[in-house]
Amino acid sequence: MADTYDILVIGGGPGGYVAAIRAAQLGFKTAVVEREHLGGICLNWGCIPTKALLRSAEVYHLASHGEAYGLTIQKPGFDMAAVVKRSRGVSAQLNGGVGFLLKKNKIDVIWGQAKIAGKPKGGVVDVVVGKPTKPAVEPQNPVPKGTLGEGTYKAKHVIVATGARPRVLPGIEPDGDRIWTYFEAMKPAAMPKSLIVMGSGAIGIEFASFYRTMGAEVTVVELLPQIMPVEDAEIAAHARKRFEKQGMKILTDAKVAKVTKDGQGVSVEIETKDGKRQTLRAERLISAVGVQGNTEGLGLEEAGVAIERGIVKVDERGRTSVEGIYAIGDVAGAPMLAHKAEHEGTICVEGIKGLHVHPMVKTQIPGCTYCNPQVASVGLTEARAKEAGRDIKVGRFSFNGNGKAIALGEPEGLVKTIFDAKTGELLGAHMVGAEVTELIQGFVVAMGLETTEEDLMHTVFPHPTLSETMHESVLDAFGRVIHM
Repeated sequence: MADTYDILVIGGGPGGYVAAIRAAQLGFKTAVVEREHLGGICLNWGCIPTKALLRSAEVYHLASHGEAYGLTIQKPGFDMAAVVKRSRGVSAQLNGGVGFLLKKNKIDVIWGQAKIAGKPKGGVVDVVVGKPTKPAVEPQNPVPKGTLGEGTYKAKHVIVATGARPRVLPGIEPDGDRIWTYFEAMKPAAMPKSLIVMGSGAIGIEFASFYRTMGAEVTVVELLPQIMPVEDAEIAAHARKRFEKQGMKILTDAKVAKVTKDGQGVSVEIETKDGKRQTLRAERLISAVGVQGNTEGLGLEEAGVAIERGIVKVDERGRTSVEGIYAIGDVAGAPMLAHKAEHEGTICVEGIKGLHVHPMVKTQIPGCTYCNPQVASVGLTEARAKEAGRDIKVGRFSFNGNGKAIALGEPEGLVKTIFDAKTGELLGAHMVGAEVTELIQGFVVAMGLETTEEDLMHTVFPHPTLSETMHESVLDAFGRVIHM
């Protein structure tokens, strides 16, 4: 190609398309290379469609318990094909929306598999684009007219935003039939009567919650002593109690030692920490043991880019070890979250422009799990704060002391806040219960503004709202709680 782009982004997921749009806003001639579908895994096979599935499960759950709200509802049922169709439709709508945004910002879309062609020469990076590795997008959104394709493209700056894929354990490789990843779990042809979920991180727990709510017998197997291992132990324990009350079986300090498939399902041999073994039967096994960055086949090593344990090494502005090549999102390391990728994309592009950028503070990146009950957190857990040698004050407030939670029929929940005892700095906030994934941002903003406990105690929270639990938790940390 004769033209040279200022910025070429490899990957059209949340990090990639946000970086591209910000680049276009700043006046850069910009292109995005995408091999499969705009919006990436998050929009097409992750964050968005799972939330659509979980919403269906939530409505089904509420309809099944109408009598608790004084309502008479005939026994509800569901059509799994329709549930999946709605989820895929939500993704299709947003997939088309990303295409519209790129077109609106005059960003070229190059369809295919990208590879950096050796080391940059003369301040320009060559990127060779081959055929797409899979069908471009789902049938609802064909490749836009005028989309560019195979060829060699030049750019002054290349941002790698290629995302991640499910991690596979040897001997337990997904087959798309009996052993699923999140791809298959998101579009089941029928509701399995039983399944085993291997891994209790956000992906595993969300699917466990969805399938249990829809009536399947679910067993979760977690290698570590605690489910949801990144969460505060007290919050994770509260969530576990709720899951088990719903009928979910949970095995911790346990690993999947062997899986045998047959025509009826899977036999899963579980080994616990004490060496004991048991065999479980289920129709399906969901492998949810994490994800790994897509760094292979991009020509990064040949270009001289440093990669460590499958992660591209970058600085606080996304710069790799090679001038002119950057990396953001999952390929640049944990936490592997869409909102982290988006923010990194903006920081990276603004750094290229020469603007003053604020490096991301990773302890202020919130994490959310959209199970029932929801879990959300930001900052240090109580254990981590103590390990760091901090003198802390801890506040707690239960949802059963909150009028809105009781009115909603959601009195089981907990908000936990952690402060530096000397300075009043908010070190962490951890929540489990109804709508906490929407509430957590209040604490994120507070941490970003370096808010103290005094600021939070003097803030007026509206009544009646679930957000009052946040206020009360702060008050409790300093011996001033009112409604408990």
